[in-house]
Amino acid sequence: MRDNCFCAKFRFVQTAFQNISRNQPIESVKDMENNYDVIIVGCGAAGLYGAIHMPPQCRVLVLCKQELTLCNSSLAQGGIAGVYHSPDDSVALHEKDTMIAGGYRNNPDAVHLLATHAAQEIQEILDYGVDFDRTPEGELHRTLEGGHSRHRIFHHKDATGAEILDKLIRKVKTLPNVTILEHAMMMEMRRTSTGFSANVLQNGACTAYHCHFMLLATGGIGRVYQYTTNSKIATGDGITFAYENGAEIRNLHLIQFHPTAFNDHHTRECFLISEAVRGEGAYLLNCHKERFMDRYDERLELAPRDVVSHAIILESRETRSDNFYLDISHKDPTFIRNRFPMIYEKVLEQGYDMTKEPIPIFPCQHYLMGGIQVNSHSETTVPHLYAAGECAHTGVHGNNRLASNSLLEALVFSRQAAADIAEKLADAPATYETVQFPVHPDAKKLPKGLRTEIRSIMQEHFFVIPHEEKLADGLRRITEIREQLLREPYVRDVDYVEARSLATVAYIILQEVKKA
Repeated sequence: MRDNCFCAKFRFVQTAFQNISRNQPIESVKDMENNYDVIIVGCGAAGLYGAIHMPPQCRVLVLCKQELTLCNSSLAQGGIAGVYHSPDDSVALHEKDTMIAGGYRNNPDAVHLLATHAAQEIQEILDYGVDFDRTPEGELHRTLEGGHSRHRIFHHKDATGAEILDKLIRKVKTLPNVTILEHAMMMEMRRTSTGFSANVLQNGACTAYHCHFMLLATGGIGRVYQYTTNSKIATGDGITFAYENGAEIRNLHLIQFHPTAFNDHHTRECFLISEAVRGEGAYLLNCHKERFMDRYDERLELAPRDVVSHAIILESRETRSDNFYLDISHKDPTFIRNRFPMIYEKVLEQGYDMTKEPIPIFPCQHYLMGGIQVNSHSETTVPHLYAAGECAHTGVHGNNRLASNSLLEALVFSRQAAADIAEKLADAPATYETVQFPVHPDAKKLPKGLRTEIRSIMQEHFFVIPHEEKLADGLRRITEIREQLLREPYVRDVDYVEARSLATVAYIILQEVKKA
């Protein structure tokens, strides 16, 4: 159910809508074709949930870099954490677990907001038809993951993100005030006197769109590394656009390396072996097929992700091997196949039967705790510019994200953004300042190899445990690449925008590490 505060706080926007009946379809207003109240950049959980919660009179444009289903949200396996009709759990315990996992570097107010809103968001997505797994008695099933003191993870098999995204897509497609553009990439973004303008590439041509408010929900930065669990579109574009437009970026060096990515030693986009596998009793084994976590943390395999990743790296140095395994073969085979059907099929395709043998794993880049600094309303330091989801720094995660808090954060803080925008819409100007983005007819094609070099530098210099001796050289070279991209008249195509994003993200990360 839509939050009642929207109805109470939102006043019908005079300005562009003053001659429009509340019941008249917004699509009929031809002179406003490229002008919107809100542009949302990104179509993951944060972007779609934000669009759903905008007031019905608000004209919303959602830009999807590729197809609607391609985003990090759809790859989330484990579930969504929250205290929802849980007599043996409490909001205070969820907050405590989140703070412990984050090394108490979290923003307590943001953590409280996250935990207290969990029940509301879980109920709402249930209302949209999200099909969480249930017990034989018909109750919602809750699983356990590393860092949690209670079973509070709601899940759909091992494909929770895809299930939630599917239902959000269905919901947002029913909204007449929301326009979705797929395969539409924002190439440039500029602040104007009335809001923002976006230069959007779609079907080989660029079109300028204008808005009063913008919500960046562009996801993570995984492609700045050679190996990541992120989708191919996770190049940090939103963070770069925010940075270039004066927004504060904070704690970009706080990167989570997931300890159990499937390790075949050559795939750039690594398949994630969910935290929930360890939550269901899997063991971590070293190259000798021996358990080793007892030497690093008393919580063993259920220690938070950063602890486990560090332990694997230290153990690899001790054994001089990067061969590590995750073993759940001691559990009932039928349980494994039913609980983890997607993971089971994926690793079987690679020649491993997880019901009978250990799975090869190793840490790889997974999630970003830092990002575009926002307040409790998800507004950045640039007025009317918002950010939600992985690209935003809410302060919820501290130094390390607690498992299954990411989908919850995306829902909670995108709703916060929508609520704040709803309050401010009535004061939006009646006109839109338009921007003519420059064309570069004599521009040259971006040389090959720059993105590969950036990834190589980041993988070698700042992976799990920073390589202190190489950081200065890495920062120097990244700075050179970024300056080259900003200086040279390259063709402004997708390759260029992504290369500039990766260089900017790497530059900020290494700058922060140097100062730390």
